[in-house]
Amino acid sequence: MYHLLFTIYHLLFTICHLLSPPRGGVRGGLLFLLSLTACVGGGNSPSTTAQGADIQMQYAGLITMKQCPGYIYAQIRNPWDSAAILHSYILVPRDAPEPTGNLPQGDIVRIPLKNSVVYTMVHCGLIDELGAYDQIRGVCDLRYIDIPKVQADAKTGKLKNLGEGLNPNIEAIINMSPDAILLSPFQNDGGYGRLSKLGIPIVECADYMETSALGRAEWMKFYGLLYGREQTADSLFRQVVCRYDSLKQLAATAKEHPTVVTDLKYGAAWYVPAGGSTTGQMLADAAADYIFKDYPESGNLTLAPETVFDRAAEAQYWIIRYNQATDKTYDELSLEYTNYAQMAAFRNHNIYACNTARIPFYKEAPFHPDLLLRDFILILHPDILKGEKTRYYKKMKE
Repeated sequence: MYHLLFTIYHLLFTICHLLSPPRGGVRGGLLFLLSLTACVGGGNSPSTTAQGADIQMQYAGLITMKQCPGYIYAQIRNPWDSAAILHSYILVPRDAPEPTGNLPQGDIVRIPLKNSVVYTMVHCGLIDELGAYDQIRGVCDLRYIDIPKVQADAKTGKLKNLGEGLNPNIEAIINMSPDAILLSPFQNDGGYGRLSKLGIPIVECADYMETSALGRAEWMKFYGLLYGREQTADSLFRQVVCRYDSLKQLAATAKEHPTVVTDLKYGAAWYVPAGGSTTGQMLADAAADYIFKDYPESGNLTLAPETVFDRAAEAQYWIIRYNQATDKTYDELSLEYTNYAQMAAFRNHNIYACNTARIPFYKEAPFHPDLLLRDFILILHPDILKGEKTRYYKKMKE
């Protein structure tokens, strides 16, 4: 049914571009068909709850999953409204008949995905690590996906370059007929426009809004289910938890909790992780005294540079990320914003930097918080892990 409607939709889409009729007519038929395709997969009357056994999620707070007869039911909470559901999914084995009975509300997604579109480098990296790279067939925002094999495959056409995430190539997506589109939701983004009208399941990857690093990493179980790599994902996550907990226990032995500021000013704003964000919690686990720990929000704060400077002026350590062809220097920083040179971490040369143009930070760190926690501990408490070297951050050169 889905593929038939999709074929008809594509035909009408082409006719509209060729004829450009006035309101009504073919366009009216197209709008009617869009309303139908948006409901594909919901043929049964929805119920409010799914009956099944919970799939344990120990750390993640934004996603729940149940194993139900003939399908897995996944619900994603709205990170910006704790009383609301952002999206619900009914994951059905690819070769199984559609479940019968009174299904809960949700988009039906056939798993494992074989023909998916992925918007972000972090999810491309995880899917590759899970062994399902060939199940990605299209990407958006290619310029931000700094993964050599993705860039090479996009050049040869093995992977479809579908344009910018905020303005994707809708006709190319229609021609591709993907199983699902994986993208990251944002607060007050106004929805996904024409993309949400195609009848293609949109998987909203809200993992980045989790309030703990292990909570975000645990989402790999969900992605493992989507791509038929659940055992690989479960095994990988157990390893991450074991290493993370061991490092956290080591950090707890630290005698001092040095003050820390992060990131850089961009334009008229300085974006810093809130205390309740994954980075904020990770700094706490590294026995740091993070200067914005009193902000309980998850995600980032958008602050005036003067506000950050007032707090950061005497911070002992400054941890930054940036993306450029050459590594930053102290002279370069002082030219970017004069107040930088007034900061104690600048004066004492205690700045640690990660140039993401050279280091695979965004490909690895979000789902390997153990590696990032290790870096933080090595920076802030060098005596705890003597003789070891950081993976992502290096002390900034003169």
